[in-house]
Amino acid sequence: MTSNCLQNIDVVVLAGGLGTRISPILKDTPKVLAPVGGQPYLVFLIHWLKNFGVRRVIFGLGHLADAVSEFLDKNPIEGIEFAIVIEDKPLGTAGAIANVRPEIRSNPVLIMNGDSFIDVNFCDFVAFHELKKSEGSILCANIANLSRYGTVNIDSESRIVAFKEKTIETNSGFINAGIYLFNSNILNEIENCGPSLERDYFQKQPSGRLTAMSVEGEFLDIGTPEDLLRAPTILGKYWDNIIK
Repeated sequence: MTSNCLQNIDVVVLAGGLGTRISPILKDTPKVLAPVGGQPYLVFLIHWLKNFGVRRVIFGLGHLADAVSEFLDKNPIEGIEFAIVIEDKPLGTAGAIANVRPEIRSNPVLIMNGDSFIDVNFCDFVAFHELKKSEGSILCANIANLSRYGTVNIDSESRIVAFKEKTIETNSGFINAGIYLFNSNILNEIENCGPSLERDYFQKQPSGRLTAMSVEGEFLDIGTPEDLLRAPTILGKYWDNIIK
């Protein structure tokens, strides 16, 4: 079930990374344009957001930015405004957010990694953020094998207790899915931290400052070869409902 819960919320898509993990597969194709089931992933991403009423999407681009800009120019979507901000050099995740800050008009703003997908109703996420009166909310995926990821410890009140670096653990747990709702004061702080959102900002926050909405649905990081191969099967289950 969808509604227009994103109609007054800007969405920032961070898509400026080098894509080193899948560059042998994609060559000169940026991650966000990776072919999935015969379509660039970006087509799925935009229509996914459109189902929740999004009107404005800001792209933070860097590596291979021209290819993404050209695609957006040639494939406009009625009712959605695209804004493009290109970084002159790699800035890291926090740096990329600071770089697009002048384009952000809404409070809060939805920020997402351009290579992340999780089966979530964004309206539930917006409602969670409002209910918790949170300054910053993070979508967290519950996955079966933590060995590829850092973990997030969440208490019974949905507050984030700690972020932990990647370990060799193979048990299940919660990870940062790369999708956030941030209020303006969080953006102000990110502008003044180091380049990495994960290390220079999240890991330095006091226990309980940020909240986490945990999701049990499918999670994909198409920036990895394994998930890029799984993507057509996973996203194919949603394609007909998303692309309308």
